Amino acid sequence: MGERQNIRENIKEEYKWDLESLYQNETLWEEDFNKVKQLSKEIQKYKGNISESGKTLKKVLDLGFEISRIVENVYTYAKMRKDENNNKEKYQALADRASSLIVKVKESTSFIEPEILSIDEEKLKYYIESVDGLIMYKHFLNQIIRKKEHILTQSEEAIIAQVGELANGPEDIFTMLNNADIKFPVINNEKGEKIEITHGKFIPLMESKNRQVRKDAFKGMYDTYNKYKNTLASTLASSIKKDVFYSKVRKYKSSLEAALDENKIPTNVYDNLIEAVHDNLDAMHKYVKLRKEILGLEKLHMYDLYTPMVKDVDMKISYDEAKDTVIKALKPLGDDYIKKVKEGFNSRWIDVYENEGKTSGAYSSGTYDSKPFILLNYQDTLDNMFTLAHEMGHSIHSYYTKKNQPYVYGDYSIFLAEVASTANEAILMDYMLNNAKNKREKLYLLNHYLEQFRGTVYRQTMFAEFEKIIHEKVESGGSLTADGLCKIYKSLNEKYYGPDIVIDDEIAIEWARIPHFYYNYYVYQYATGFSAAVSLSQMILKDKDNVDRYINFLKGGSHDYPINILKKAGVDMTTVKPVNNALKLFRNLVDEMERTIKE
Repeated sequence: MGERQNIRENIKEEYKWDLESLYQNETLWEEDFNKVKQLSKEIQKYKGNISESGKTLKKVLDLGFEISRIVENVYTYAKMRKDENNNKEKYQALADRASSLIVKVKESTSFIEPEILSIDEEKLKYYIESVDGLIMYKHFLNQIIRKKEHILTQSEEAIIAQVGELANGPEDIFTMLNNADIKFPVINNEKGEKIEITHGKFIPLMESKNRQVRKDAFKGMYDTYNKYKNTLASTLASSIKKDVFYSKVRKYKSSLEAALDENKIPTNVYDNLIEAVHDNLDAMHKYVKLRKEILGLEKLHMYDLYTPMVKDVDMKISYDEAKDTVIKALKPLGDDYIKKVKEGFNSRWIDVYENEGKTSGAYSSGTYDSKPFILLNYQDTLDNMFTLAHEMGHSIHSYYTKKNQPYVYGDYSIFLAEVASTANEAILMDYMLNNAKNKREKLYLLNHYLEQFRGTVYRQTMFAEFEKIIHEKVESGGSLTADGLCKIYKSLNEKYYGPDIVIDDEIAIEWARIPHFYYNYYVYQYATGFSAAVSLSQMILKDKDNVDRYINFLKGGSHDYPINILKKAGVDMTTVKPVNNALKLFRNLVDEMERTIKE
């Protein structure tokens, strides 16, 4: 890609997602925007009357979900347009209007849950059994009843809904600062060419074989964040205070309990994860020591963590090559699964390349009525091919769910989502290892697999522990300052990476660039999801009979609690077994790499 292709207009259509399939033009978007406003007024007519009959209850639920379905389209379209280029004021405005509309919807429907809770449980049971079509909402209604003690009065719920837009403030400010305003320095790449550090280029630069390039990228990135550390600390602290506020208002013992209760995940799943990783830190320390030895460095630094340990394998993978490899690798998931993957590649689900102002990273998005869209910032690396497989896992999960569940259960919790995406990565890795051309390539892939474990189990658990510490600090009346956050973060790095690496001062500010810290206890699910995915992928590869059970898991949506849906697929996350299994595999892979190097 030439330099001018960093401008979005210069990128070929086939590499851009097809948002026109959701709204052909903004006139249609405006029509839905106005329809939501009108329906939000209409639903208010039922205020105070929900409990009068089962038929009224069904009418309100039908109308409520119709509003939700349309506003989801309105918001998703606006957000994804903005993500194409955060500098475009037109789409900033569209996204702001859509966010405000969601707040108004929450406000206009805030009476529903309290009124449902006012219905006698026996009467509600009778309604469900006697009114035609209400049985579909049984699990949804049971979820509300389960959270009875945490639902407030109608007037209080209306106030909470009005606070929604303010509550989004910290994340919105961080997103704009991080994606639109912060500019990183220009450094020299391996060829001595000038290159500007961007979010998308940072990890490829950190993977460079040239140590000076890695060091310059590392310092360039974190020295820049250090200039904004007080603003970013204030923004993150505000976000944590928001989480604590909601948990207290809703009468939870902690913000952790409040975040996990949404999907009925026991808090011991979170605590067990951290404990299991702590118990296996020696394996990570061994890996770090092995990295230092293989790289032949007197001192290993934080900027040496991403560069491949096996140097003479150059796995440059173009986007088209990545697509072909993913299709071949995922064949064990069956013909129907592969057909859907090909549809995704051929029907413009994916926004492939980085462009100026584009939101960094990668995600899978979309609505019940749209294609399952994928945002990438594709660079020609092995890691980016795995990102493609990962996001496609999310999107195919969405595809199966939407085709097999009604709208009310047409989505799934993040706790389950990370299983589907990471299972794809594990199956892809198995294919790559089995088809390695030589010993060096196999070592390179082993290195990559170990890095997946480091990045997804160890690193995300370190993030999860950081989140827990800073939430608990605010809950106990403490304050979060830039220096305080840096101190906590640096000490966690020392604990997780061990004595054989220099924990550079710059890494202390890394928390400032992680968007997931604004997602309220989100990241632990990467680690639990990876652990569950390792178990499931091994089951699929060993026995074809497990494929049908796995596809049924993908079709499950949210018709049951995530822990139960996963149990049906064959993995029980209420035990430490899946995490311990994953870390046992990591330990074995470290040993295998050590043996292979010495052969």
